[in-house]
Amino acid sequence: MTSAPAVPTSPLAIVRTPAALRAAVRGWQQQGRRVAFVPTMGALHAGHLALVTMGLTLADVAVASIFVNPKQFGPNEDLERYPRDEAGDAVKLASAGCSLLYAPDVATMYPPGFASFVRVSGLPDLLCGRVRPGHFDGVATVVAKLLSAAQADVAVFGEKDWQQLAIIRRMATDLDIGTEVHGCAIVRDADGLALSSRNAYLSTDERQRALALPRALVATREAILAGMPVAAALAAGERTIKAAGFVRLDYLDLVDGETLHSLGAAAPGARLMGAGVIGTTRLIDNIAL
Repeated sequence: MTSAPAVPTSPLAIVRTPAALRAAVRGWQQQGRRVAFVPTMGALHAGHLALVTMGLTLADVAVASIFVNPKQFGPNEDLERYPRDEAGDAVKLASAGCSLLYAPDVATMYPPGFASFVRVSGLPDLLCGRVRPGHFDGVATVVAKLLSAAQADVAVFGEKDWQQLAIIRRMATDLDIGTEVHGCAIVRDADGLALSSRNAYLSTDERQRALALPRALVATREAILAGMPVAAALAAGERTIKAAGFVRLDYLDLVDGETLHSLGAAAPGARLMGAGVIGTTRLIDNIAL
């Protein structure tokens, strides 16, 4: 009699309903343990794992979620081709010290009759919001649902999408979410390109030319700090990015890190923000001034 083949098991416990997630988090909290929550859309890289690592410096237990949120993709964006690898991601999360993965499906997150949305006034209309209308409403809605489901002590988000982080911080404060929101520094490849799941879309040539974005941010920062007028420094940075072959530059701007309003001069908390398209891939990046 031959035995049945072994059924592969995930290296990480996976739950798929808000009730199961909340029960697990509450169980740890009742033991006196702080819980950190790391929401992601999967296709994990070292930048995501840095969020887990940071979470474990702020809390005793790390929990992550994977959900490719259709509400934040526009009609002509990459929802269908967005990379998905739950099994591989679970292995990476386990290796980083994560204790639980929350992986709901679309029907769980947005059941029939779903009619509630979260909008943070003002912030979503700037920068990326100008070219991705409705995107940050989808982000705010899904993050509000995830934070509500987890009820963790802290949540960690990457600083690469600084606008998203600013919106989530504002929402968590305004709605008394009760979860501390922390930002984690951008993780970059050795040559300076910010890690992103969408980097997988880049050809070898596009990957090399994409370096113009982080390099222009650094050069613009150096120029401003050396005394060049902000407008002139930004114009020089724009020329550098366009010369590298970006087919579209959505913005290169110096903004207040909290309000995201454009600044005409260096100021405490300012950030240089950039976004553009190379080939068919849209990249974003930012650095502190």
